[in-house]
Amino acid sequence: MTLYLTESELNAEINKKEDFEAKIAEIQEDLSKKNVNLIEVQVSKDFSRVFFIFEAEGTQVIEENLSESGVSIQLIKEVRLVGKELEDVKKQEDNINYLVEWNLPESLTMDKYLERKKKNSVHYAEVPEVSFSRTYVCEDMSKCLCFYDAPDESAVKRAREAVDTPIDSITEINDD
Repeated sequence: MTLYLTESELNAEINKKEDFEAKIAEIQEDLSKKNVNLIEVQVSKDFSRVFFIFEAEGTQVIEENLSESGVSIQLIKEVRLVGKELEDVKKQEDNINYLVEWNLPESLTMDKYLERKKKNSVHYAEVPEVSFSRTYVCEDMSKCLCFYDAPDESAVKRAREAVDTPIDSITEINDD
């Protein structure tokens, strides 16, 4: 099975964690009947953006189900998990409160990205208040999403500077 990143917006008016969790439970139940696993979901603090990671045979069932559930898809792409094992992510034991998006340069290959990541990751130690968790890299090398636990946005920026990696956007994740 393949991992897919789906960036979405909720069409329904959802502004409370309880309503969001109910909507996700509904989506998860429907998709699990169709052999699609919801690996994780992160939502912005204001509930305007939702980032799903699914494990599935393809995108059609994901797209149909999300549409039927009132979820508007902005992006769906095959991704590779970097920095953590899939089984560890499934346990959902770590705290995530920031998501960084980086639109990768066209010249960057997956091999070069992985080599760069390995070389630079040691520099996270320079910003001990920030914990890097994992990255999802689009297989087409268009972008990656990096997940962090940090006291504030400026700490995330310092961590990204330490590993010499750009930021295209930072989203504060709802962790209430």
